[in-house]
Amino acid sequence: MSVVKINVLTVPAEQREVLEKRFASRAGSVENSDGFEWFELLRPVEGTDQYLVYTRWADEDSFKAWMEGPMQAAHRQGPPAAEGEAPQRPAASGSTLWSFEVVQSTGPKA
Repeated sequence: MSVVKINVLTVPAEQREVLEKRFASRAGSVENSDGFEWFELLRPVEGTDQYLVYTRWADEDSFKAWMEGPMQAAHRQGPPAAEGEAPQRPAASGSTLWSFEVVQSTGPKA
């Protein structure tokens, strides 16, 4: 049974572009992980400053392996700073992780 992890990131308006660029620069870093099924970065349209980072995994163990390996290593390094600049601060001011099991799923009819 697949599991869904949604990371809710509180992002001030002045940091939205920074966050999106950082995710774009890390494109491909999760796709080759064992058990990875899907990723989406969802930008808020109105009424909130929270982005949703949606990932779907084959099982909880696959997610945990990614969290303890590639994801932890990437976040430990932090975002790259431009030459001669100080390390960059996080774009999000807060983060909450939601966890779900997929009970039903459907797609368009063929």
